[in-house]
Amino acid sequence: MKEVVERFLKYVKFDTKSDEESGVTPSSEGQKIFAKELGRELESLGFTNVTVDENFYVMAEIPSNIDKQVPVVGFIAHMDTSPDMSGKDVNPKFVENYDGGDIVLNKENNIVLMPSEFPDLKNYIGKTLITTDGTTLLGADDKAGIAEIVTAMRYLIDNPQIPHGTIKVAFTPDEEIGEGANHFDVEKFNAHFAYTVDGGAIGELEYENFNAASAKVTIKGRNVHPGTAKNAMVNSALIAAEFMRGLPQNEVPENTEGYEGFYHLTSIKGDVESTELSYIIRDFDKESFEKRKNFIQQIANKINEKYGKELVSLKVRDQYYNMKEKVEPSKYIVDIAHEAMIEAGVIPKVTPIRGGTDGARLSFMGLPTPNFFTGGHNFHGKYEFIPVESMEKAVEVILKVVEKTTKL
Repeated sequence: MKEVVERFLKYVKFDTKSDEESGVTPSSEGQKIFAKELGRELESLGFTNVTVDENFYVMAEIPSNIDKQVPVVGFIAHMDTSPDMSGKDVNPKFVENYDGGDIVLNKENNIVLMPSEFPDLKNYIGKTLITTDGTTLLGADDKAGIAEIVTAMRYLIDNPQIPHGTIKVAFTPDEEIGEGANHFDVEKFNAHFAYTVDGGAIGELEYENFNAASAKVTIKGRNVHPGTAKNAMVNSALIAAEFMRGLPQNEVPENTEGYEGFYHLTSIKGDVESTELSYIIRDFDKESFEKRKNFIQQIANKINEKYGKELVSLKVRDQYYNMKEKVEPSKYIVDIAHEAMIEAGVIPKVTPIRGGTDGARLSFMGLPTPNFFTGGHNFHGKYEFIPVESMEKAVEVILKVVEKTTKL
């Protein structure tokens, strides 16, 4: 079995699901356990300056082995998995020499990975796929990225005749809940630029992403006996439905693509007395992003005016911004990755990220950080899969990026 696969299979056994309600960093105990294990592993492999700090950010480096001064390049991935689905007891399955047909993930629960629903599968006929068993996510987002970075770095350590400048690596907690860069010490990391290895399908290369905000809508009601409710009851659940109808019904993730923004209702909790709606707001254009935030506030204001009382309260929090404005002045770092892919036999696909990575916030913190592929598909759910060959190519691209950096 390929080294990158063995490493990936080891990493997905750690339950590192993040928790946006915890209020601490890392947001889950599993991330602490994984961070400590990664620190020990990096030390055993020969990395230098290995640290696991008080917030469980893992950093390490490989010193330069050349005389000339070249930029310090970094590679970053995140340790947590999405709160959208369980990452406990992950049991990966292998599909060798994939034939293009349906893949039964879980016969008992009739969970089937079908090319009719996920047409990208057809791109991997003849390849070896790693899938879930239908009961958890896989964790390729982003344990595949970690495995690929560590495997590439181990290759350099074991082959000191390969010239390279100083290389930094970092593995962060809580990226999936938008907090991966909260305690990232850019000064300590001390790289000129970096790449997050956190993308999807083979060839993905991204240096622009959504502007992102979260919105918590709290609606107060008044519960009285339904037999005497006339002119007395205020049903917060019905007012919540009214609020939801006020948003553009077609501007949701399932109806948008490319550069189109959206409002995404992520959860509803409530009853007659109180209801809470959780939204995320996304848009590539900064002006449109601000308009979206203003619009959701206008809906709250209109409902309060209608009922003559403050029933709806809204709390909007910016999460991250489009990295394009910070990466474009250093566009050569995108070109390096583009050329590295071509030399590795990978067709680059430069696309906007319909999401975010640690690199978005890091770029605004002074570390330009575009993103490229891990090879995975269908992140955050039971239909997640990753081709082994894509993981191997990611390792090769990382090595090519290091090589090209020595020529700057």
